Amino acid sequence: MNTRSLAEPRSLAQWVPDLAFGFENLASHKLRSLLTMLGMIFGVAAVVAMLSIGAGAQQKVMAFIEQLGVRNIIVEAKEAHNFQELQKVRKDSPGLTLADYQIIRHNVGDVQSGTPRKRFAPSKFLPKPQQDTPVVYGVEPNYLEIGHLRVTEGRFFDESDNAAAAPVCVLGAAAKDSLFGAASAVGEYIKLNDQWCHVIGIAAPQMSPQGEVSGVRSEDMNNLIYAPLNSVLYRLEDSQSRLKDEIDGMYLHLSSTDTSTKDAEVVRSILNSSHHNAGDFSVIVPAELLAQQKRTEQLFNTVMVAIASISLLVGGIGIMNIMLAAILERTREIGVRRAIGARRSDIVRQFVIEAILISFAGGSLGVVLGVVMSHLIAWLAGWNTVVTIGSILLAFLVSISVGLIFGTYPAVKAARLDPVEAIRYE
Repeated sequence: MNTRSLAEPRSLAQWVPDLAFGFENLASHKLRSLLTMLGMIFGVAAVVAMLSIGAGAQQKVMAFIEQLGVRNIIVEAKEAHNFQELQKVRKDSPGLTLADYQIIRHNVGDVQSGTPRKRFAPSKFLPKPQQDTPVVYGVEPNYLEIGHLRVTEGRFFDESDNAAAAPVCVLGAAAKDSLFGAASAVGEYIKLNDQWCHVIGIAAPQMSPQGEVSGVRSEDMNNLIYAPLNSVLYRLEDSQSRLKDEIDGMYLHLSSTDTSTKDAEVVRSILNSSHHNAGDFSVIVPAELLAQQKRTEQLFNTVMVAIASISLLVGGIGIMNIMLAAILERTREIGVRRAIGARRSDIVRQFVIEAILISFAGGSLGVVLGVVMSHLIAWLAGWNTVVTIGSILLAFLVSISVGLIFGTYPAVKAARLDPVEAIRYE
């Protein structure tokens, strides 16, 4: 009992001089230690930087999908590529109509609220836009909640504005800057085609898709002008082909995300029936897109870590080579330690500690370099990068594990040296 209690503190106390001895040995061979660490440094930096790039890209996409609303179902009309294709589709389908919207609202009980949408690009603007021409969205007032809009100045139009088809509008952030610059816009008038509209509000900036998001229209969500649906249908819509859809989209807000997939299938069935399977619409379920994007992110992270871990593997081989070379240099030292009473476990611990110190120092420098690289990439390339605690811990733990694994074999080999032969080694 007493012997065991004395032995345990002694074995723990031996780690302190071994750590000091390991630091001393690495410091006495600074250049060799640094070169050994390089594989770990670049490997860890690659893991951190790659994961930060992936996390940044995924964060923007997922933020945009969440902005669409995980409790929403969005129906988009598919635009025909030419007039002949449009004529062919119209033989089977009338396109999206207000009647479609009313039938869906009547038959899908989980739809809590919704709004049709009529979208068009005016051919004439006054004042003239300084950037890209804004697009007009004709929607009902409840789009403010469904589309997660926030008004920073003025107000959004209400039910009375929509019922009266009032010539009022709310400008998106980019549309306001394009039309009025730094000047105040609320209370001013803009001319869309031949109709003057009173600006009653300014919407806060929104996320826009940075790349292709399945089924979602690639459009600057800030370069929009929102107007009451009835105003667009009866006052503002341009006199283009009558073959166009009566409405070109609808937003359906569900009571719960649990039924989104089932309700989306019901919506598809209703529209396929009325459109005679013309395939001239798409149904977007943001909740499904979000789940799919999360799976893609996990796969991307796994692939990136696997690729970057090759550098760590090379770094581990470098540690093994250096440790094996160190054994040859220190064979006589090992023999002397064994002769004066050091056990094999003491020799193993000594060399494993040195390998872990190399990988620890390399991992720490690699994390710093990786963070610097991710910020440098964000600055030079304009990409969004996000360094997460998870990526740092993952890279750091892998580097320590590699050092432990690749340092064990040389340590065991050193411990197996015959003390007598080791002392005689020159």
